[in-house]
Formats: sequence, C-alpha cells, structure tokens
Amino acid sequence: MAKIKVGIVCGGKSSEHEISCISAAGVLSAIDTSKYEAKLIGITKSGKWVLPPENYQLTIEGEKLPEISEELPETNIAELGVDLLFPVLHGPYGEDGTFQGQCEMAGIKYVGSGVLASAVGMDKSFAKPIFQAHGLEVAPGMVINESDWQIDQDRILAKATEFGKPLFVKPARSGSSRGTSKVKNVKELKVAINFALQFDTKVLVESAIIGREMECAVLQLNGVAVASPVGEIKIVGDHEFYDFEAKYLDDSTQVIVPAKLEFGVQEEIANFATMAFDALGCEGLARVDFFYTGSKIIINEINTMPGFTSTSVFAKLWEVGGISYKDLITNLIESAIARPLNVMR
Repeated sequence: MAKIKVGIVCGGKSSEHEISCISAAGVLSAIDTSKYEAKLIGITKSGKWVLPPENYQLTIEGEKLPEISEELPETNIAELGVDLLFPVLHGPYGEDGTFQGQCEMAGIKYVGSGVLASAVGMDKSFAKPIFQAHGLEVAPGMVINESDWQIDQDRILAKATEFGKPLFVKPARSGSSRGTSKVKNVKELKVAINFALQFDTKVLVESAIIGREMECAVLQLNGVAVASPVGEIKIVGDHEFYDFEAKYLDDSTQVIVPAKLEFGVQEEIANFATMAFDALGCEGLARVDFFYTGSKIIINEINTMPGFTSTSVFAKLWEVGGISYKDLITNLIESAIARPLNVMR
C-alpha cells in the first residue's frame, strides 16, 4: 500500500514565522514514516512557496531563530504532488483562513479548522462576542481601529482607562504574545497601542484579569470535540506576563499538568474549552486559554493551530491525557483525510 504524501507547511508572512518553523521540525521528527511520506514546504516572509532541502535548519541555534530563506527554489500549491497539507502555520496568512481558502480552491485536503473558524478564531474582536453569546465570560475591553486612533487619540485613551489598571494591549489578529503589552498608566497605554498597531490595524485593550493561567487542548476524535486535562502556566522568571520570550526563548515558564484545582473546576474548564471549540465551528485541534480567579473562569482566546512541538503545551496536555505526540499527528492526518473537500464551513 502506497504511503500517504503529507506536505508539512511552515514559515509564512506572519510575525510567528520562526515559531512555525520550530513546530514543523517537531512534526517532521515524529510523523509515522511507516504510513506517511513527509515533504517539507516553506512559505517565505514575502509569501513565496519554496522547497527547502532535506535537513533544512528549523530549530533554534543559540539565540538565532530559524527562517525560510527567500533563495530556495520556488513552487506553488498546484505543483506540490501531495495528498494532504499539514499547515503548522501560526498567525495571519496561515491560521486565519487565508491558507485554508487557498487549499479549498486548489482541492487539497488539509489539517485543522476550515476557512470561517480559522478566520474568527484568529480575530479576537470577533471571537469574543461569539464566546459571550454561548455563555462564556470574557475580559472587559474595547477594540481600537487604526483609522479611529489617528483621528481621536484623547477620546480613545479616556475610554480605555475606564477598564481599570493594569490593562493589556494586544493586536486583534496576532499570536505568541507578539505586540502585546501590560500597561499601568496612560503614557504606557499610548505607547502600547502604537506598538500593537505595528502588528495589526486593529487592537484590543482589555482589563488585566488577576488569576491563574489555565490551558486546555481540544482534539476532534471521530467528529467529537474532546478536551485534554487542564494545565496551568506558571512564570518563574522575570516576566510581567506570559510573553514571547517566556514562551519560547528562556526557561522561565513551567507547565503543570494536571493543574491543581478545587473539585469540579478542572471539568468545568474542560467543558468550556469544548464549548468554545464548537461555538466557532473548529475542526481537528485547538488550544483554549483561560484565567481562573478562584471564583470565575474567563476565556482569554482560542488557537486553532497552536504551537506544535513535542514540548509545546498542546502536546504536554495530551501526553498526560494518554495520547502521544506521534499519535496526535496521526489522528490529525487521518481526520483530515476523512473530511470531504469543497464543503462550506
């Protein structure tokens, strides 16, 4: 029986380009080669599709992050010669429905959520009202569009301060905490908004929730969303919050799985995670992030293509849940193969 040809796609035009490369290295190292023939496909920061050679550097070397070179031989989605694409693409132009739409147009099956769920999950300003409509609590906040910011900064700053202090400022359509700041006064707030606008034309300002950071992975098994054990993120280094450096560049973060929680809270968070997954119409996989204050569970965001190395939070949660990293990859590929193409979803 011929092996299924799987294209592992990484890189992309987003600020999470380098993290995508690291995720791809993980998948390539663990994919079941008795079933699948893996092919690395890169997307450069300018958006070119390229074919990296075998053993292309995809991991961190010292403090140097990996990157898909613009000098590699070009290709396009119609010439790939694969049965399925596994896009370990994070952020805009990969996790936001654009890549998924390209696959649908080309008639190529792919791992993960469809066009709509990917787009809404990426844009926190759209996801939050949907979560609220399904009974999930979100942090109070507001959306700032770049065009409005250019016209009336004083009014916007005055409105934003109504949500208390400290505040979090983040791009609406970014991930890995890129462009995110924690601020304690109006001067910092103005700087943070301008910083976030470097990553997106739309910015969220939210009340900082004082609580424990909880994460839950969701996997679709036989069409049903199933939640992993809940984990807690603990920052032990010198970081104000769970920022990019804490996530990827140093050892300042601990993931405790399962999280030590009062009776029933673990189950409630897991239930909320699958509710969020189903509310957006997600498929395949997602990681859902929450805050637990001791009395409330507040959803922070959903990631429809979370960091996907063997040591990522998603993999760690499922390892405790009884599914190995290799089996996660197999499950996602088989689910994507079974899913029909050209279905509006």
